[in-house]
Amino acid sequence: MYLQEVRTRHKGKIYRSYIVRESYRVGKQVKTRRIANVTRLPEEAREVLAAALQKKRLVPVEGLEVQEALDYGGLAVLEESWGRFGLDEVFANVGSERKRRLLKAMIFGRILFPSSKLALREEARGTLLAKACGLEEKDLDEDELYRAMDELNGCWSGIEKKLYQGSQPQGASLVLYDLSSVYFEGEGPEGLAQYGYSRDHRQDRRQVLLAVATDGRGIPFHVEVLRGNRADRTTLTGLLVTLRRRFGIQEATFVFDGGMRSWWNLEILTGMELEYVTRSTRAKLLEILSRLPEDQQLWLTDRTRVLEIEQEGVRYVIAGGEWRAQRDRERRQNRIAQAEEVLRQITKATRREVNPVNLGSRVGRALQKLKAHKYFQYGVDAGGRFWWKLDQERVKEEEATDGWYLLETNLPATKASGQAVLTHYKQLAVVEAAFSELKSYLEVLPVYHWRPDRVRNHVRICFLAFWISALLGAEWAAKGFTEEVPKVLRRLQTIRLVKLSLKGQPLIGLFSQIPPELNALLQKLDLLSLFASPPKWAM
Repeated sequence: MYLQEVRTRHKGKIYRSYIVRESYRVGKQVKTRRIANVTRLPEEAREVLAAALQKKRLVPVEGLEVQEALDYGGLAVLEESWGRFGLDEVFANVGSERKRRLLKAMIFGRILFPSSKLALREEARGTLLAKACGLEEKDLDEDELYRAMDELNGCWSGIEKKLYQGSQPQGASLVLYDLSSVYFEGEGPEGLAQYGYSRDHRQDRRQVLLAVATDGRGIPFHVEVLRGNRADRTTLTGLLVTLRRRFGIQEATFVFDGGMRSWWNLEILTGMELEYVTRSTRAKLLEILSRLPEDQQLWLTDRTRVLEIEQEGVRYVIAGGEWRAQRDRERRQNRIAQAEEVLRQITKATRREVNPVNLGSRVGRALQKLKAHKYFQYGVDAGGRFWWKLDQERVKEEEATDGWYLLETNLPATKASGQAVLTHYKQLAVVEAAFSELKSYLEVLPVYHWRPDRVRNHVRICFLAFWISALLGAEWAAKGFTEEVPKVLRRLQTIRLVKLSLKGQPLIGLFSQIPPELNALLQKLDLLSLFASPPKWAM
């Protein structure tokens, strides 16, 4: 960095000002950029500042001090994205201006340092979060944040519609839909928090279900919070109605996992003239395989192939892979090993002349819990002794189809090849990644919210944070960069805005020196211009 003097003449007088510049390298070229403008700089301060920028040793000048140094780099990116993505317009009709600023602070906070509403003010200390949102740190009061969050009631459908229009200008032609669960440490809100199938393996906790729809890029456009005991297959019909009414989606291909597959759902989709790709059952896969001629038996062919079959007017695609076969083998071996250990313990503890019905029920529950029931035969012999053995034939039968799975679709072959159908289904992994990231925003579970509307609004705040991250991620992916957006933004927070004062009077604001690795990152993502000079609102 160095200090450049600029002289201008006006009405016969010469005026001097100074520009703080920084050199940086682009390939083999060395360029400079302006960091800050300084006017009316006292002579002694100018000399000190010039020397400091050149990293020279200084003798302290009386009255010159660092007023504050605040974390800002990640906020700079979020602030620019907020304006560019049109989010001021999205929130234009939500509450008062003050409450909109508080909502913005909560969304930014979710990305940079997920925390409870109570902890947000403390987490924001030492950063420019409050000022970037037009607030003061004292404004980040827990009760104020809750009241601002309540403003989302009654207007969420309008917000989602605007988000969809902003991120899907051509409309979504591919809709990926999946469910996940979030559990409560406490009781949770009455009616909404229920016991149900937990993806987090916490059946001992009440939970809610999260339903998220994304486009093929993984950018979300709809979220719903459902009762924790809803069956997966009962959620799809409501989604279809919402997407058609709210977003005007008339033609699209819906991709969802087998848990939401049911005859009724497939009939509804077909009746609405919508196309779908979903996973069918293993029983159906085995049935289809049993009908194949000998020369088409899948276990004799290359696992990288995709096989298309049409039966009774339904189109099926059979696909697989070596990595999936290895996963299936390891999963089965682990289940069998755990079950054998449990069965040995039961055998050791079982006395003769035991009640066969009670024992069978006990063993069945234990094996069912381990998902290993189908691999074992067991019973009580004539002498009253408990016996069990591994069903080798069943294991061999499964080994023959390890790695294979069956997809069902109503997409005509002229519109999507078997490989294209498989690609659509594989994109569900994008939604799974989306849930993983969304849950990271839910790092502090909605355990402190006891009202159903506040649980929903808490999730909506997290969804908005994820929407911004996903849109940024899509832009960065186009530049060949695939790191997680929140992690990058948190690294950029180490770029600080430093304010100097002289004898108590504000003097200059400039950015801390950007490390070479972050400078290269900013250059790759075309973000260097954000750090050319401090924003006026921050000074």
